Amino acid sequence: MKFVFFGAPGAGKGTMAARAAEAFGLPHISTGEIFRGAMREGTPLGLRVKAVIESGGLVSDELTIGLVRERLAKPDAAKGWLLDGFPRTMAQAEALVSFCPEDHVIDLEVSDAKVLERLSGRRMCRGCGRSFHTVFMPPKKPDVCDDCGGELYIRNDDSVDSVRTRLENYRVQTSPLEAYYRKRGTLVPVDGEGSADEVWSVLRGVMERLIAGEKA
Repeated sequence: MKFVFFGAPGAGKGTMAARAAEAFGLPHISTGEIFRGAMREGTPLGLRVKAVIESGGLVSDELTIGLVRERLAKPDAAKGWLLDGFPRTMAQAEALVSFCPEDHVIDLEVSDAKVLERLSGRRMCRGCGRSFHTVFMPPKKPDVCDDCGGELYIRNDDSVDSVRTRLENYRVQTSPLEAYYRKRGTLVPVDGEGSADEVWSVLRGVMERLIAGEKA
């Protein structure tokens, strides 16, 4: 079963995809994981991404699509996957359909006000990249990652002004994909406004029904 996790910055895509990966035994694949993995393995595409990132540039659609295609061809993704952070543009969405079409797109619906509340309290681990939240998912020890003991920090793009800019960019660049997936019949809206546990309770039920439907 192939799922795309879709929604605005701060909608909870990474958190929900991680829980779903554990519950359903599917690999959670994020663009960050793809980039880091390709660079670590030193693949030709990975070396190109490394050069772009180290120069401060933005990874192009063409390169991102190539990396995703490379990642989804790995054995662990043969029976399905959970994509988080891809696709972000129409070119990426159309490319995915061409080589490995999604079964369902989980659209986590969250208001702008909720996004601002969530991201302003987010903390990231410098070591392993895990995210926490000062209110909704605090670490056991302040400013210390539960998993690796790394330092937690506030990302520059989690400031209020930065979040507003990111939301504007999302509306322009990524939001039109909602209509695209609705037309394809794969969009599955899920209320993402509640706590992580509340959203997961609803989402798990939705995914169980979708998977059961495919097996029937």
